[in-house]
Amino acid sequence: MNIIDRRLNPKGKSLPNRQRLLQRLKGQVRQAVAQSLSGRRVADIKSDQAVPVPARGMSEPSFEKGDGGIRDMVMPGNQHFIKGDRISRPPPGGGAGREGADGGEGEDEFSFTLTQEEFLNIFFEDLELPDMVKRRLKQATVTQPARAGISASGTPQCIDLVRSMRNGLARRIALGRPRGGELQQLEARLAAAEAAGDAAESARLAEELEALRRKCRKIPWIDPFDIRYRRYEQRPQPVAQAVMFCLMDVSGSMNEHMKDLAKRFFMLLYLFLHRRYEAVDIVFIRHTHEAREVDEETFFRSRETGGTVVSTALDAALEIIAERYPVESWNIYLAQASDGDNSSGDRAHVAAAMSEGLLPVCQYFAYLEVDDPPVGGGPERPPTELWRTYETLLRPDLPLAMRRARTAADIASVFLDLFSRDKAA
Repeated sequence: MNIIDRRLNPKGKSLPNRQRLLQRLKGQVRQAVAQSLSGRRVADIKSDQAVPVPARGMSEPSFEKGDGGIRDMVMPGNQHFIKGDRISRPPPGGGAGREGADGGEGEDEFSFTLTQEEFLNIFFEDLELPDMVKRRLKQATVTQPARAGISASGTPQCIDLVRSMRNGLARRIALGRPRGGELQQLEARLAAAEAAGDAAESARLAEELEALRRKCRKIPWIDPFDIRYRRYEQRPQPVAQAVMFCLMDVSGSMNEHMKDLAKRFFMLLYLFLHRRYEAVDIVFIRHTHEAREVDEETFFRSRETGGTVVSTALDAALEIIAERYPVESWNIYLAQASDGDNSSGDRAHVAAAMSEGLLPVCQYFAYLEVDDPPVGGGPERPPTELWRTYETLLRPDLPLAMRRARTAADIASVFLDLFSRDKAA
């Protein structure tokens, strides 16, 4: 039995064909998705996106009739070669047109539009929260379909073919439905009797054959009574509790470019958490010389500024954890974005808050340091105050990861690096 899915996507094309195309070009589409993020605004991350991929591999695979054998061919107009000459391989490159190019190679691009769902699924496909330890299962549960036996009624897509055919076979045997071999044997005997001229035997066999055929018509091969369906029921599944703290520096040392990089990073993190984890709380903390917990709208759009004291954000996170997120019940994650500037007198406080407070209780702490775009030929920026402080805390047994981003194109690669599935494992 062949089952063909003829559902249409919004553009009127075959959905299975589109899915097979995305599967075949998976690596190229994933790379194009990551590159396209560098040119998109944060507000556009949820919109449909046209991504270009190389045209290689766009054609459907097919079988062609081969010529086979060994052939000798004589091509007319050949004034340079004779049989047995070795012909050198032509140089790579070139292209179509009236005039050939001097050199180089290239490939046409094929562009198609990914829906919001496809775009985000591809980008977040290989990402997970590291060390997702189920310390305690959340009281709230989600339901998922699970097999719950067999039913005599249901929808066509839930038909259990093996059990249905088995029921049909048992019914046919119980009612004595003739088998195909019996009819063939009787037809052969009837033909032999007719050939021998035995009229009485031919009449008896013809009557017996007709009776068997009537019985076959009365007892169908498959009856609606035989059909069985796989039954599913919604079963509750416990969900692990997790909370993500987003700490962003909005002090005067953070220019608009740096704030844009930080917002891009946190927007990706926000979408990732909401798509992959149904029971993850998100706490937004903005800080200058003082820190405060804000809502999502304020976190991404407020324009406040001030001095820089990083320890205020770390202390705010510790207070919220103590009040609302007991360590024995919650998986705790933190992500921080800053330009690295900090008050010199705050270094000891930051180191203590990290080593004695946050790192021992969290599953993962991701620090992103944002900077201005590189200027050609200029010296690299020396390590910042906050970077040097966190470097002293780096140990294999501590869940601390540090990365830098200087351009919008860096954000996607840094995000994928920090939350890759390999790192989570």
